[in-house]
Amino acid sequence: MLKYEEICLCHNGWKATLCAASNVGGRTLKSDMFDVIQADLEEFEPALAESIISETELITDVGAHLVSSGGKRLRPALFLLAAHGGAAFDRARAMPVAVALELIHTASLVHDDVIDEADTRRGAATTNAKWGNQVAILSGDYLFARAFKLVAEAGYDSSVYVKLAHLVCTLSEGEILQDHTVYQIPTGEDAYYERIRKKTADFLEICCELGGAIGGMNEEDTDRMAVYGHAIGMAFQITDDLLDFRQTSEHIGKPAGHDLAQGYVTLPVIRALSVLDAHGRAELTALVTNPKMTEEEVARALDIVRMTDGLDYAQTQADAYLERAKNVLPEKLDERVRETCLMAADFIGRREF
Repeated sequence: MLKYEEICLCHNGWKATLCAASNVGGRTLKSDMFDVIQADLEEFEPALAESIISETELITDVGAHLVSSGGKRLRPALFLLAAHGGAAFDRARAMPVAVALELIHTASLVHDDVIDEADTRRGAATTNAKWGNQVAILSGDYLFARAFKLVAEAGYDSSVYVKLAHLVCTLSEGEILQDHTVYQIPTGEDAYYERIRKKTADFLEICCELGGAIGGMNEEDTDRMAVYGHAIGMAFQITDDLLDFRQTSEHIGKPAGHDLAQGYVTLPVIRALSVLDAHGRAELTALVTNPKMTEEEVARALDIVRMTDGLDYAQTQADAYLERAKNVLPEKLDERVRETCLMAADFIGRREF
């Protein structure tokens, strides 16, 4: 069984992951992004690794596999960043929530992979591919329980428990909505936005809101950070959906069109359907509603969407959310924290993985 020091060594860390992205506005993520919370994130990794250790060796092995498989650590980073914006930041007090947020995120991915019957994530074998669905589901349950145990042991105000419980409920609702609507054409953009709000935006909103509250921000500034988190969460998911059309498995750990083949009708497709002529609309509809799409048919659907303004339209919507995020930041926010929030928004809008 791995000890937490060994688990930490397996993981490339938040910095290496983010550095691999690209330059944003001429500033490298390696040298600039999240420097203000670098010490916090360096302490976060061993805390995360220690949190998944169990008396049951298999659970620890599964947890070690998940921790060492990478990840952007965006959720704990945003939480810690918001906490730094308050006047009462205390790293020791903030760390259990930071770890809990990442555990909740990881647990949701483990369950998501079971639902999708996915074999790989981030270029590594999924838990279900490596150990089977039963172990994967129970491991996800264990991670959820560990997250709440960490928070309970830290003795936070009850509002923290309520927010995290609401988060898990919302994540579940988002997954159910997504699973229930696969291979179906949404009634409109609003249905798509509701799904990604529950799946992603509410999570980042709660990260920023909890960070502001635990860091000692006043109510108005905490609310502003919550809106910031919601806006970048919406942009994050729209960008993620765009990557399905723009990137390859080398960049995003899954082949182009993977989500499309899974039956997820996203904003670029919705837009394409609204601007295509009757013939094109009928062809694309037939393709994306077919659960037995071949590789050639997936490629054809991608080509049809790319020939429209679907990608540009979705990018414009993502950019609008990012602009809102930048404009809503608290007026008296520490300048280093503000600059990092702005860079995080730029990263989300232009990320390539």
